[in-house]
Amino acid sequence: MKFAICQEMFVDWEWEKQCDLIAEIGYTGIELAPFAFADHPSKITQEERASLKKTAEERGLQIFGLHWLLAKTEGLHLTTADSEVRKNTAAYLVELGNLCADLGGDLMVFGSPLQRNIEEGMSREQAYQNAAEVFRNCLPAIGERGVRICMEPLTTKETDFVNTCAEAIELIDMVGADNFVLHQDVKAMAGAETESIPELIHKYASRTGHFHVNDTNLLGPGMGETDYHPIFKALKETKYPGWISVEVFDYKPGSEHIARESFRYMKEVWESV
Repeated sequence: MKFAICQEMFVDWEWEKQCDLIAEIGYTGIELAPFAFADHPSKITQEERASLKKTAEERGLQIFGLHWLLAKTEGLHLTTADSEVRKNTAAYLVELGNLCADLGGDLMVFGSPLQRNIEEGMSREQAYQNAAEVFRNCLPAIGERGVRICMEPLTTKETDFVNTCAEAIELIDMVGADNFVLHQDVKAMAGAETESIPELIHKYASRTGHFHVNDTNLLGPGMGETDYHPIFKALKETKYPGWISVEVFDYKPGSEHIARESFRYMKEVWESV
């Protein structure tokens, strides 16, 4: 199994230091948050992109993708009634797709809850139509660079648009693009679904492109109440081929401790199942 980590929790760490630690622990993949490097992808030069990729590869790491795609942006939104904003959002996603490919990645996780909430007075149907339009306008160009977008269901505490795997599949089917797939996140599934996480893994195995691991307490796997034995067993049974990527939201225990403890626990559970 390919274990990875989302790097934005290494707040204020130099890129080389991040890569050194991540590789030393045993991870082989890194998932980037664009805002951790610049407030716009256009500000990351080709030379900087090549340097970021080279630094990771020299340590045996692959930058395989991006997440938090619209975080800390202004004037971008997925479901808005404003057609110009939707157009700009699609264009921005294309820019991120180019960044992802330049770094050696092939997937981008669309979470960004604040930039997808349904506007007051808008129907659910219209919100889905607007989102589908944005994705139809960006996915062909992104696909030309060999990059997929993975749609992430989130809980109702975070957003009112796409809260379950079934709702994500509904949107994915509306768009009808081969490079638009499902993303599964343990914390989100635990907080929004009626079916168990292993059931959801089996049910959507053929549609899932990426997988985030964490706990309902916002820390990493093994740092809360979630038992990963049935989760990893289901991933093994379905022959999930992608990355298992640690994404946390509470950094208080310290980035290094979280990274080490998460990896230790995941390796232990994976070997046991």
